[in-house]
Amino acid sequence: MRTENDPGFGAHAARTDDDGGAPAKWRIVGPGLVVAATGVGAADMVATLVAGSRYGYGLLWAVVLGVVLKIILVEGAGRFTLATGRTIFEGWRSLGRWTTWYFGPYIMIWGFVYGATAMSSAALPLAAVFPVLPLWAWAIVMGLLGFVMVWFGRYATFEKITAALVGLMFVTVVGLAVIATPNVPEMIGGLVPVIPEGGVLYTLALAGGVGGTITLAAYGYWLREKGWYTPKWMRVMRIDNSVAYVVTGIFVIAMLIVGAEVVRSAGVALSSGDEGLLDLYAVLRAEYGDVVGTGFLVGFWAASFSSIIGVWNGVSLMFADFWGNIRGKESGHPDTRVGGKYFRFYVLWLTFPPMLLFALGQPIGLILAYGVLGSLFMPFLALTLLGLLNGRRIPRQWANRWHTNTALGITALLFGILGVQQLVKAVAPLLGG
Repeated sequence: MRTENDPGFGAHAARTDDDGGAPAKWRIVGPGLVVAATGVGAADMVATLVAGSRYGYGLLWAVVLGVVLKIILVEGAGRFTLATGRTIFEGWRSLGRWTTWYFGPYIMIWGFVYGATAMSSAALPLAAVFPVLPLWAWAIVMGLLGFVMVWFGRYATFEKITAALVGLMFVTVVGLAVIATPNVPEMIGGLVPVIPEGGVLYTLALAGGVGGTITLAAYGYWLREKGWYTPKWMRVMRIDNSVAYVVTGIFVIAMLIVGAEVVRSAGVALSSGDEGLLDLYAVLRAEYGDVVGTGFLVGFWAASFSSIIGVWNGVSLMFADFWGNIRGKESGHPDTRVGGKYFRFYVLWLTFPPMLLFALGQPIGLILAYGVLGSLFMPFLALTLLGLLNGRRIPRQWANRWHTNTALGITALLFGILGVQQLVKAVAPLLGG
């Protein structure tokens, strides 16, 4: 394990980046926008809509808290990578073998189930507008499109496509919120932390769940692909991460406004899962016409498809690094980078095996394992970052201060509570619940 006294820390800090040592400059489009966009999908949109329709603006403070928590987590992952030159998986391995025993099965099961979920989510709005194909066929089309874009594309191209999708998400959903005419005094009141009666689970979901997935840990890999991999990029990384999640926060707040002003006024109970967004589509068509309704579906599709290409790229990089380390290859080996054989294996794994689920349905054992392992990931990330950002695993100048430890500790506690709640929900079928 590399320690602070290891000369490797100093050698890493003295490295010259791909830019030949030019001053670090922030760009509007960067890895932060990619990780933020990838983390917000259809399920997050539905959760926010339902919270708005049930509690109005009462949980706006939870959305703001959620943005802060994601900034803390992603900044920690980025800071570890820039300060040490090591990937997050290398850091996890330094904490003990237990991290590999958890992460290895998790990333394989997660990829298999999530692949089918993501493809179906992106297919829903297309099947609604173009019913010439059934949902499963559109899902396969979305999976193949994401596969081709990631398999043949480079990081720079992927980043530009993600930025365009974020633009579509932002314009359509924020525009819809403006049309809905938010109640500003009620919004201001919603910044006061109060948990409404019966709203504990929704509060936890908004604060911890929105935008919170395995892709948070992929940030360091995207920094490397961008060419940001030494401490000189630390300030740029922090700006990049903060701005990206503020944009995400505005998007989520817009969905809360739509839930509070449109869904609640219509008195409609949204369906569970991604289908709830189709219920909103029907409400918008009735209230504002086809143009606004279809415009919302464009934003719905952009949010879902950005998650496809983000996961296909970022989580494939994480798997490639994991498998490369297991095979004794150092992080950064060509086999573990974009286009490498380990990277491409996982892109294939995300795309084609999950298509079997369209025919087989949802095998209970697989879904149970997915739920159990998934409920543990965010607490796993928060707790391991506490270990990696203190002590001898990181140069002292980049280690946590007391306030960052406090913030990360609160984050770990919240995700631990949310993880237990999700774990209970996942094992409920075995207990007859």
